[in-house]
Amino acid sequence: MKRNLLIAVMFVATAGFVAAQNTYSPGTDVLGAHLNYGRGCAACHAPHSGAYGNGAAKTADTTSGNVALWGEDVGSLYGKTILTGGGGYSETLPTNQSTTGGVTTYGNLPGSSEATGLLTCLSCHDGNYAQGAMMKNSVYEVLPAGYGGYNAIPTLLGNDGTTQGNYLNDHPVGAAATFGCNKVPSGQTYGESGYNWDCTISGSTVTAGPNMAKFINNYGFFVSLGTNASGAPIVVCTTCHNQHLMNVVSVTQTASTFVAGGTAAGSPSGLATGYYRTMFFIRAPYSNNSSTSNSAAQFCRQCHGGESNEMNNGSATTSF
Repeated sequence: MKRNLLIAVMFVATAGFVAAQNTYSPGTDVLGAHLNYGRGCAACHAPHSGAYGNGAAKTADTTSGNVALWGEDVGSLYGKTILTGGGGYSETLPTNQSTTGGVTTYGNLPGSSEATGLLTCLSCHDGNYAQGAMMKNSVYEVLPAGYGGYNAIPTLLGNDGTTQGNYLNDHPVGAAATFGCNKVPSGQTYGESGYNWDCTISGSTVTAGPNMAKFINNYGFFVSLGTNASGAPIVVCTTCHNQHLMNVVSVTQTASTFVAGGTAAGSPSGLATGYYRTMFFIRAPYSNNSSTSNSAAQFCRQCHGGESNEMNNGSATTSF
């Protein structure tokens, strides 16, 4: 899938990891839940006829399968508006097609970041407008013993046990969910509860400040941001999740590539090249199997820099 990747910051981390972490070898198929009960790749990428080839009735999606052989029906989602993250983020999903200057583009794929990284995901993971997908609404993975007694419900957004149509309890996504720099709540400082990194943004390029650069060299930057119509970096589903790898992430030892004055900057990664454990299709080494691990917090801090150790004069790096 074509992706508009805009941040030039990724794959670096701290030298404090346990050496054995980079030898992680998953014991199950890395597609995990996206094996789709044996249907495999064809559940999302139908070899013939798009969603119709997968048995879906014809709906508003007249372009089904035209790009990336997308085999799930997204017609019921076209043009719908959802409110995420407490209501402050309104996202109107793309329509199925538009023609400008005699050129027709399709809203499902590739279209825009909201289409490729949000609309297609909702074609299986929405329980409000896109009912009928093959979701069982229960977590596929075996959760750690200390995770809790309730079954995690990762699917059927908009119909997850609260009021149907409620997306307010889901992380902000879409054109309004922009990655920000130097946003500080009124009357507060970074040392209290500042929200974002000490970075700057020009178009779709993020330039790291001293603390963000320190974080990148301590831990890494693994998220994959999209862009909105203005070219600003935004959060979509695939920002945090790699839909093709459920339990493992490959890390390559390389110099950090964040832009600093137009030149690649940084130092070699302290994280050894190799394969690391992850969960929930997360795009980074991620584990909550230990009470001393802070890898889950470090993942969120990639965007929420104001809550990082580095932005609060701390030095704690990542442990598993």
